Parts: sequence; C-alpha cells; structure tokens
Amino acid sequence: MAQDQQTTAGLRWGVKMSFRNYVEGAGGSIEASGGAERTADGAFAFEPAPGAGLRLNASGKPEGRAMFTGEVRFAAHGGMLQVCLADPQVEIGPDGAVISVMDSPMRDRRVVVAKLNMAGAERGGDGAWVFPASITIEGYQVLGDHYPPGTALDPVVVRVSR
Repeated sequence: MAQDQQTTAGLRWGVKMSFRNYVEGAGGSIEASGGAERTADGAFAFEPAPGAGLRLNASGKPEGRAMFTGEVRFAAHGGMLQVCLADPQVEIGPDGAVISVMDSPMRDRRVVVAKLNMAGAERGGDGAWVFPASITIEGYQVLGDHYPPGTALDPVVVRVSR
C-alpha cells in the first residue's frame, strides 16, 4: 500500500485535567495565546505550524512529525508555580511516539513531556487520531513535580485532513 500523505490540521490536548483544576482551584490562572486557545471542556487547541505532518504507513498507522504553534501558561501561588508549554510537536517513529514542547516563553529548550501509546491509538471522527499519553521524567519536572513518570495524562488528539 502506498503511503497516504496527510495534512496535519490541529492538536487538541488538555495536558491533565487534575492539573488544570489544581491551578484554577488555587486561585491561579491558565492562559492560551499565539495560536493556542482554550476549548469548551478546558483543554487546549493548537494551530498547525508550517512543516512536516503525519502520514499513514503501510499498516495504516500514523508516522512522522506534526508541529503546532501556540502557548499555554499556568500560574498559581503568587508566581511560585509557573509552567509554560509552547509550540508542541508530535513525533511518531519506529522507536515510539512522543509529544514535546518548548518549556519557556523564550523557546530555548525543547523537552519530551509525554510518551504516546501507539498500541492504544484509535482513529476518531474527522480523521483525528487519539493517543493515550503518560508523563515522562522531563514532563514531571516541567509540571512542578506533581505527577510521577508514567502517570496518565489527558489523551493527545491530532486531527489530519487529506
């Protein structure tokens, strides 16, 4: 089967609902900007960035790298908690799948915040792929040491269109 080239149309990811609830419950704020926006259910939608997108391999599974623009900032406890997740990328290759982000407003360091479970990936409506996600050691550090590595995060949803 020939590879099916697709255009990445967007990313939807809530990071972790309990983290969002914690920040807002502590009187903090969550702001999305620069191509990211908050969805009705509290997750975040990121705009696609120019560049490579996902494609289907001979087995019909997604592979490649999808890049997105936008930034989400979490702040609480009078500035003691500050988390920035910017310009996410979903990378799917033979050794696994991850989502990485620039972890500061200066966008000077990219970190892998979550591993994606390819075996649990499902194709949803509108060409969306839904990936179960779990936090990495770098993600643990970025989110302020709240969730140990391996903890389930919100699913990562990547929309693709032909």
